[in-house]
Parts: sequence; C-alpha cells; structure tokens
Amino acid sequence: MKNITDSFLSLGYWSSAGSFGFNTDILATNPINLSVVLGVLIFFGKGVLSDLLDNRKQRILKTIRNSEELREGAIEQLEKARARLRRVEMEADRFRVNGYSEIEREKWNLINSIYTTLEQLENYKNETILFEQQRSINQVRQRVFQQALQGALGTLNSCLNNELHFRTISANIGMFGAMKEIK
Repeated sequence: MKNITDSFLSLGYWSSAGSFGFNTDILATNPINLSVVLGVLIFFGKGVLSDLLDNRKQRILKTIRNSEELREGAIEQLEKARARLRRVEMEADRFRVNGYSEIEREKWNLINSIYTTLEQLENYKNETILFEQQRSINQVRQRVFQQALQGALGTLNSCLNNELHFRTISANIGMFGAMKEIK
C-alpha cells in the first residue's frame, strides 16, 4: 500500500501533511470548495438575504394593498358614475316626456288660439259686411227720399197755383179748427 500512497503523493493528488499547497484536481476539490463557499455564504449571507427578501416581500405586500385600495376606489367611482348615469338618463327621459307633452300642449294651445282668432276675424268680417250693408241701405234711402221729396215738390209746384194754394191752406186751417173743437 505504501506504493499506492507514494504514487498519489508523487503525482500531486495529495499534498504532504505538513505543507500548504494547491490541489489541482478539479473533480476532488470542487465539491469541497463549493460546500465551503456555500456554507460561508449561507452563514454570513443569511441575514442580508433574509433582509432583502423581507424588504421585497413588504414592497410586494404594499403594492398589493395599494392596488386593492385603488381597485376599491375605482369600483366606488364606477358605482358613483353608474348612479349618476342612471339619474341623468331618468332626468333625460323625464325631460323628453315633459318636452313631448309640453310640445303637444303648446301645439293644441296654438291651434285653439288660431281657431279663436279665425272666429274673431269671421265675426269682424260679418259685422263689417252688416255695417256696410246698413250704411248702403241708409244712403239709398236718403237718395230715394230726396228724389221723392224733390219729385213731390216739383209736382206740387207745377200743379199748385195761387187759388189751389189758397184753398189748401183754408182747408188745413178748417181741419185744425175742427180739431180744437173736438178737444
């Protein structure tokens, strides 16, 4: 066995017991070095890594809480906007219904007003026609009366002479005197 041990020592796989040196065998030294490095990293880096992870966790939780608050605020604003939309739609429907009924009412008021105005105009027209007829009849009567009076005066003037005129006056005076006696 000594030969095997010497052969390992002579090849450089194992260093001699009292000296310090580098082991160039990668397959033999890698697991040891990795375990030592990982052990040191875990021992010293555990606190730093834990703090980093806790900070990251807190930031994630804070972001989630903020997102939840923003979501709740957005839902609340959405509900308010929907309620306002419903109120505006109801008010628009009310205005639409009131507007249509107001338009219909104004239409009938206008129709009634026009009908009343037409009746008044018809009455004024009939009154004007009646007035003009009466005035025309009165003018015709006056002309007929004037012509009849002129014709009677003309007949009387042509037929009456002094003697006839004297007898007519006497007869009228006689009739007037007879009337006084009756009373």
